[in-house]
Amino acid sequence: MASRKITVTVPEDLVESIKGRVDARGVSGYIAAAAAHQDAMDRLHELAEHLEDEHGELSEEEQQAALDRIAALDEWHDGRRSRPGSAA
Repeated sequence: MASRKITVTVPEDLVESIKGRVDARGVSGYIAAAAAHQDAMDRLHELAEHLEDEHGELSEEEQQAALDRIAALDEWHDGRRSRPGSAA
């Protein structure tokens, strides 16, 4: 992926905190990963708004069913990860 150099202003204490924990990626890589994560969250929020506009709001029961499904998937994934020889 192509990269482009830009200038951003970041609070000094945040820069120092980041410098204390970065690996070979350095500060630029850390900031790029944070920006990519925020971009993904923004896109997910936009999708959720679009789906809500198109299909209406979820009921409390539907929201809880979705959270229960996510918890079950997390539990399944954690179980696979903890098995010896598992590739998950």
